[in-house]
Amino acid sequence: MILAQVLGTVVSTRKDRGLVGLKLMLCRELDATLKPLGNYVVAVDAVGAGTDEVVLVASGSSARLTEASKDKPVDAVITGIVDVVEVGGRDVYSKREGVTA
Repeated sequence: MILAQVLGTVVSTRKDRGLVGLKLMLCRELDATLKPLGNYVVAVDAVGAGTDEVVLVASGSSARLTEASKDKPVDAVITGIVDVVEVGGRDVYSKREGVTA
């Protein structure tokens, strides 16, 4: 899984039938201390994530295993909203407090 931040939504009026009704989000990959990396991905939102939230993104064949994405033409899906990230016994992120490190 990939740790990422939701940057916003992606709207596509013309798309494959398998994508109709799915919410697409633009996500930026993060490192373990929540610093942005240069990788971006458009992911199906399976959990109701919002802009600026830190999320877990599954990719590849694993992305097609959620209820929202099963048998759909997707390569990435948001599978969780992160509450806390702990590295070396220290919280580097708390949803309540934001980045703490």
